[in-house]
Amino acid sequence: MNANTILSDIKKRKYSPVYLLHGDESYYIDLISDALEEQVLNDAQKGFDQTILYGKDTSMVNIVNAAKRYPMMSDHQLIIIKEAQDLKWKTEEELLLKYLENLTPTTILVFAYKYSKFDKRKKIYKAFEKSGIVLESAKLYENKIGEWVTAQFHSVQRQIHPQAAAMMTEYLGTDLSKIANEINKLILNVPQEQEIQPLHIEQNIGISKDFNVFELQSALARRNVVKAMQIVDYFAANPKSNPLPVVIGNLGNYFTKILKYHYLPDKSPQVAAKQLGVHTFFLKEYEMAARNFNRKKTFEVIHYLSTYDLKTKGLDIGPFTENGEIIRELVFKILH
Repeated sequence: MNANTILSDIKKRKYSPVYLLHGDESYYIDLISDALEEQVLNDAQKGFDQTILYGKDTSMVNIVNAAKRYPMMSDHQLIIIKEAQDLKWKTEEELLLKYLENLTPTTILVFAYKYSKFDKRKKIYKAFEKSGIVLESAKLYENKIGEWVTAQFHSVQRQIHPQAAAMMTEYLGTDLSKIANEINKLILNVPQEQEIQPLHIEQNIGISKDFNVFELQSALARRNVVKAMQIVDYFAANPKSNPLPVVIGNLGNYFTKILKYHYLPDKSPQVAAKQLGVHTFFLKEYEMAARNFNRKKTFEVIHYLSTYDLKTKGLDIGPFTENGEIIRELVFKILH
């Protein structure tokens, strides 16, 4: 069962007696836990029938004893174990296993097991699957983040320009909780009838719409020396907003896609966009970049990026070399 289905069932007040929410991505674990905490009981009932425990501060004995109680003021009691990965699973899980074989039907027991996957080989994992709902919340691959951002806006009937979505993807990384917070900020601050534009990203998130790695990539694709160097000067003056390892990493991904484009047997828009993992809006830029950087030059640029990535780590540079000098030199070599 996926997260959206679980959330939909919670809204319909269709609850499972036990939930195991586990995985490397904490966003959906928190989202479902919070939804249950908000939905199952009202404020008056929570004082009697809601229990929040933390893995490192409790035990299976306490959890099972609490789960066996019956609600006082409502149809259900809700027990949420946060940071459940800190429980003593190896030595105490047999107690929980016995409970899972004979559940209290009025109890909703939630295990928020974060930052790693639960061991699926264990007998207790099979018991979770048989008795309730198990969700593995896996990290999204970097090339899927843009699609996820767009889908989040579409889910609330909002539109975002592909360039604005790309800016968010480039600068916010893969932390879905962080990205979701920024999405909510945009939804609140941009009028309902307006499409989210790059200007809104600048105004609400603080990413410059003119001086960012996305615009640097575009300038390089056009081999626009003046614009590229203006952006590089801005990066040098604002190193905290534009960390050099992040900039070089993004450029590495970009030129890898240019190289991939060179070798695509089918360069039709839909096929190429899917193969590159980008919106069709950006294909013209990749076509232009491929014309301006032939295969040989693209390989050369990727080599430069690898070399200068090592320089950001202090290898093969002078003791007083600044990051501004490194990025200026790198961009000069890319363009010439």
